Amino acid sequence: MRVSERVVRSGQFTPSEPAAIIARAYYELLENKTHILGSSTACVVVLQGDAGQLYSANIGDSGFLVVRNGSVVHRSQEQQHYFNTPFQLSLPPPGTNAQVLSDRPESADTLEFLVKEGDMLMVATDGVFDNLPDSMIIKEMVKVQGSTDLLLLQQAANSIAQQARKLAFDEDYMSPFARSARENGINAIGGKPDDITVVLATITV
Repeated sequence: MRVSERVVRSGQFTPSEPAAIIARAYYELLENKTHILGSSTACVVVLQGDAGQLYSANIGDSGFLVVRNGSVVHRSQEQQHYFNTPFQLSLPPPGTNAQVLSDRPESADTLEFLVKEGDMLMVATDGVFDNLPDSMIIKEMVKVQGSTDLLLLQQAANSIAQQARKLAFDEDYMSPFARSARENGINAIGGKPDDITVVLATITV
């Protein structure tokens, strides 16, 4: 993500091709020959303000949604190899390639959508989506609908993150993750402790 930020700040990218931002960052790491043990999902959203066009690239089960007038009007699609095994970028250590599921930037799901003034955008990791249904997320987002006050937006983002964290450790809660598990034949209940990151923004065009 640090490399992606540098690419965007330099202006050396095409707004309609956010997957290329992910790819450039990934292959730069690959060329550095620094073996990193681990993997990551990735979600990049670019707004071309003059056209009001939103472009996105998503790998795995992090993602985003756009809320307008209290309803979700656009969202990313989760990518999984099989239940609870999302697509992820990784740089497997030498000799482990055959044992590690490793996806490439070219696997990114790309979308585009025409946004409107006042639309709310939330980008978040799976620790949010696995623990909060859309209704709870929307309830917090509509409280700051159309606001460009950074403090209010941060407070709303904090509230969403805190609710997700609380429910992640509730063993009696029927979370979205538990519901999905049951749909896949796994008798589960409770939240799912996981990475929780929330970024909120109001669209101005």
